[in-house]
Amino acid sequence: MTTKLFVNLPVRDLGRSQKFFTALGFEFFGATEDMASVIISEHTQVMLLAESTFAGYAHRPPADDGATEAILVLGLEDRAAVDALAAKAVDAGGTQLGPARDDGGMYQIGFVDLDGHQWAALTIGA
Repeated sequence: MTTKLFVNLPVRDLGRSQKFFTALGFEFFGATEDMASVIISEHTQVMLLAESTFAGYAHRPPADDGATEAILVLGLEDRAAVDALAAKAVDAGGTQLGPARDDGGMYQIGFVDLDGHQWAALTIGA
């Protein structure tokens, strides 16, 4: 059996978040008025849920805007793809987190989406 991963994130404005991830080049699998599924890969999707819908599934409150609960890392093929995705994130209204990091074969750039969720674009050995 193949395991699939569905990461659920609360968002303040679902339409705005859909535009952000579309600008990054991602497609969606289904959407309702309170949730949309960003296709990351064949086996991974990020579910964007309106805050009230997210609260109905969560047993604890989400981290506030000043906290980092998780870093969602997207593995890409090379440095150019990392640079391009980070630039798209900033152009779509996100915020880059510091300069690119080059740690001996691992190259990454962090950014925050429109709802404060921390992401990183990463390549290893390219």
